[in-house]
Amino acid sequence: MPCLNLATNVSLDGVDTSSILTEATSSVANIIGKPEAYVMIVLKGSVPMSFGGNEQPAAYGELVSIGGLNPSTNKELSAAIASILETKLSVPKSRFFLKFYDTKGSNFGWNGSTF
Repeated sequence: MPCLNLATNVSLDGVDTSSILTEATSSVANIIGKPEAYVMIVLKGSVPMSFGGNEQPAAYGELVSIGGLNPSTNKELSAAIASILETKLSVPKSRFFLKFYDTKGSNFGWNGSTF
């Protein structure tokens, strides 16, 4: 149910993207309290991106979930994902935005239907 879309201007060539996907999946599942089997992570690199008027490493993310999001959880998620991006892709925490969407099951399609 939770889906985290991440885009960065950092090239992913030669990067162990599997470790990023695994860590992000685990973090999202544990913090939101959803099974890992329902967590999707989308990671796009080399996306033309400017932050603060320059093209130094930066990232943007959107996390959609059916429930499980609140101010406290969002803060914890932001810290966890920012830490992964800083460690794995050298994107400073100060150059990362993360937007949260809490949606209803009828607004989330899966398995040819909705939740």
